[in-house]
Amino acid sequence: MRTLPKLILAATVLALAPMAPALEPPPPVFNMKIERLAPEFDALVPADAQIEKCAEGFDWSEGPVWFKDAIVFSDVPQNVIYRWKPGMTAAEEFMKPSGMLTPSAGFREQGSNGLAVDAQGRLMICQHGERRVARVEANGSQQALVDRFEGNRFNSPNDLALRSNGDFYFTDPPYGLTGLNDSPIKELKWNGVYRVSPDGKVTLVIKDLTFPNGIAFSPDEKLLYVAVSDAAAPRVMVYDVQPDGTVGNGRVFFDAKTLAGQGRKGNPDGMKVDAKGNLFTTGPGGVLVISPEGKHLGTFVTGQSTGNCAWGDDGSTLYITADMFLARVKTSTKGAGWKK
Repeated sequence: MRTLPKLILAATVLALAPMAPALEPPPPVFNMKIERLAPEFDALVPADAQIEKCAEGFDWSEGPVWFKDAIVFSDVPQNVIYRWKPGMTAAEEFMKPSGMLTPSAGFREQGSNGLAVDAQGRLMICQHGERRVARVEANGSQQALVDRFEGNRFNSPNDLALRSNGDFYFTDPPYGLTGLNDSPIKELKWNGVYRVSPDGKVTLVIKDLTFPNGIAFSPDEKLLYVAVSDAAAPRVMVYDVQPDGTVGNGRVFFDAKTLAGQGRKGNPDGMKVDAKGNLFTTGPGGVLVISPEGKHLGTFVTGQSTGNCAWGDDGSTLYITADMFLARVKTSTKGAGWKK
């Protein structure tokens, strides 16, 4: 029998062979490190400090806060708040659903995002799916603190920061909505930053930012930092807080465009401030440590797009939510508001 030419035979074999299933990309490898860029960093992070993996396997981890005796954090797309504390081998579900309580169309990320704890020890939640900021009461019920401005639903409240006088400020980008700014259910023309006073009055304090995201106060509460997750102009803004709670004199505190241009993953996102006024903000590469003067002192390099960070344990352990990971690192400083 006459044999087929090799090329034809090979093509015939390939055509008859069953199709192999598409290979999924391998999961990210935990390989975090510490990058020291200035001598001042050594006073904030011990020389022998290492970043430790606490838990993994999340879709997009975000919004950590120390609540009672554990770190709690959001998995935004999965609509879950998880809980982890030292000694646990894996994180456990703490609240589900966390951000969308009633199924509704039009959302790309429906879960909770930023979390905070008020002066009475109650958990506060930015809820994408419910388009509100809520508080969990002692009996486990949820109370909506704010869900509208001038009759219009918020976009998807993202992160919040509390003041000692009972005010809280939050950012409201469209990240939870399918189509973002083009979402048909978006009711506000801007992506704002709002102040809510203890009596429930809502004030729009910033409306000229493209994608406001993380938010934090300086230790004396005279400055308000806001991360802008705009790929075209990634940056951290800072504003002077006026006696009436409004903000002004907005200026760029840290421009992250150069770091983004180096191919590092991530944008400015969640942030926290330590007791000395240093800003620990997520950004290209991981968690950037910025002095009160705006100098980049060092980076906790995560290798992943990184959502947020928060202090826990005794106030000197920095917890980091980075894509599928929850990690922590020991520092020589403490978060603003923690007892010395």
